[in-house]
Amino acid sequence: MKDLEGHMKGEKHRGGGHKGRRHHHGAQTFRRGRALEFLERLNVKRITLTQQLEAPEFQEIKQVILGELKAIELIIDEFTKHFDIHEVEDMNTKENQSENE
Repeated sequence: MKDLEGHMKGEKHRGGGHKGRRHHHGAQTFRRGRALEFLERLNVKRITLTQQLEAPEFQEIKQVILGELKAIELIIDEFTKHFDIHEVEDMNTKENQSENE
């Protein structure tokens, strides 16, 4: 005897077929959200390093901070290109422009 989805009673659905595809878009949205959250954390680290560069108490390790800042910026660039993220880059550009005004 078949249930409402057309499966034989007692058979377990193994996750393939159409049922697994229904949630595909939701999973992509979830992963994109997690990617954006991670990118935001990277941006917070970038801002912190930039602030440390300007702070007098960190002048002795300025070269180390510069290296870390360049590394974080490289990671951010690669991450945004890999995941094709544009809106966060645009948001950061606007933030930088308003800070400089």
